Amino acid sequence: MTSLGSVFGRTRRWARAHPLAVDGLLAAGALVFMIIGSFTEPHRGPGGPSFGTRTPTTLSLVLVVLGAAVLVFRRRAPMQVLLCAGALTLVGLITTEKPAPVFVSAVLALYTVAARTDRPTTWRVGFVTMSALAAVAMGIGPGPWYSQENFGILAWTGLAGAAGDAVRSRRAFVDAIRERAERAERTREEEARRRVAEERLRIARDLHDVVAHHIALVNVQAGVASHVMDKRPDQAKEALAHVRAASRSALDELRATVGLLRQSGDPAAPTEPAPGLAQLDGLLDTFRNAGLPVEFATNSAAYPGDELPAAVDLAAYRIIQEALTNVRKHAGGGAKAEVSVVRVGPTVEITVLDNGTGDTDAEAGIADTGGHGLIGMRERVTALGGTLTAGPRYGGGFRAQAILPVMNRTGENV
Repeated sequence: MTSLGSVFGRTRRWARAHPLAVDGLLAAGALVFMIIGSFTEPHRGPGGPSFGTRTPTTLSLVLVVLGAAVLVFRRRAPMQVLLCAGALTLVGLITTEKPAPVFVSAVLALYTVAARTDRPTTWRVGFVTMSALAAVAMGIGPGPWYSQENFGILAWTGLAGAAGDAVRSRRAFVDAIRERAERAERTREEEARRRVAEERLRIARDLHDVVAHHIALVNVQAGVASHVMDKRPDQAKEALAHVRAASRSALDELRATVGLLRQSGDPAAPTEPAPGLAQLDGLLDTFRNAGLPVEFATNSAAYPGDELPAAVDLAAYRIIQEALTNVRKHAGGGAKAEVSVVRVGPTVEITVLDNGTGDTDAEAGIADTGGHGLIGMRERVTALGGTLTAGPRYGGGFRAQAILPVMNRTGENV
């Protein structure tokens, strides 16, 4: 069964690649069939048709050869081939007493027209062909109008039109199924690419937050160590210790973030869980050690009481981290920061204030330095369906506030 299927498949592929050769073989088969019919007497005796008892005329043989020859071009010009085959059939019916079966070429041509055009065209052309051939055969043919040969012409032309229309309908149905399958495959691929792009964007935001925060701390502590290295070596050692701790923390978080990109077959590597408000004390201490006084306030319902959804917990941590990094970089010397995390109904509000006198435009992320801190914060908040407001405070300083939904409209955690 498998061998027959493979042979059939190869034959179909060859036929599709060589349509002219297939039509030539079909024309040759039709020629053989019509020649055999030309030498067959259908009503010789009670035993049925007999071969060799009938001799066709030269005109009949010429018409048979021409009718078979035009079938070679049936796919290139189906309508013209049908006209030629129909005309040859009419000539045979009118001019010979015992016409050869030239109508076979007209039947094959009509099938081709029906298979390669639309249904209205098939109905119109099929009706005209069937009516013309049957009318000439019944009215002018050598036999009586009710002879079986005349009704055979009527039946074969009608069958050819119906068969061609059925083949065309099936091809259209198969093409529609194939198109839907290809469209569904393209949709799945586009959805997969979209999810990959979203995941890359999320990982890029995490990497930006991690690197920006820790590199800012390393820069500040390295500057402190360089300034006090000669006069106060103990303080310089402490600053270098903070640099080492910040760099180690940055490496650990980078390893944890990049670890998300590992494949299932990659060797296992120790990774830390994604940071959240449970690690907020350590984050605030890093800024305090870097010389930025930070005050923290919360209500018992938000932190460290009820556990927030993982996405909200991570976003809250990153927003505070980025906001304090901006304060440390742009608020100027002597600035202080206030951080509050408050649970209000189905939302959690994160607010970061400072009283700095530095470059508030740069802190907002719109300076010519190309900073993307505020943009990244806004993307995180928008992805969770929240809102972010940031801008200078009245009387000096800067204020950034994010409101994140903890529950969706159905009352479930996001």
